[in-house]
Amino acid sequence: MFLRAFVAGFVSTLVFHQGLYWLLYQTGSLPQPPWNMSPVPPLGVPAVISLAFWGGVWGIALWLLVRRFFGARQWLMAVALGALLPSLVALAIVFPLKGGAFMADWDPRILVGALLLNGAWGLGVALLMKLMRGR
Repeated sequence: MFLRAFVAGFVSTLVFHQGLYWLLYQTGSLPQPPWNMSPVPPLGVPAVISLAFWGGVWGIALWLLVRRFFGARQWLMAVALGALLPSLVALAIVFPLKGGAFMADWDPRILVGALLLNGAWGLGVALLMKLMRGR
């Protein structure tokens, strides 16, 4: 179950999170293109792979929280918790640790963008877990 949840979170980052990111980038809503291949420290892996790794870790946490729900409630919880939890941690902890502003200085474009991207990621995790259930 943990491996499947990690894979679902990893793949959901590459497909759902970055797919929505691409759509928002195409509309001019985001300044940087998706699937960032710039190396990041300390290992020098591409930024998108680092993001997907953490998406996999979050995938485990998300699935532990939503697996006990069924039907529409599970989908809703996956989207809601997927949107909220990683966004709060990124905006309140990770960004400030990297020199950014706490909660992105409450810029509504960044806050809404984070919620949308991570909500899409949560939906992807739930969908991929359903697809992998029979394997």
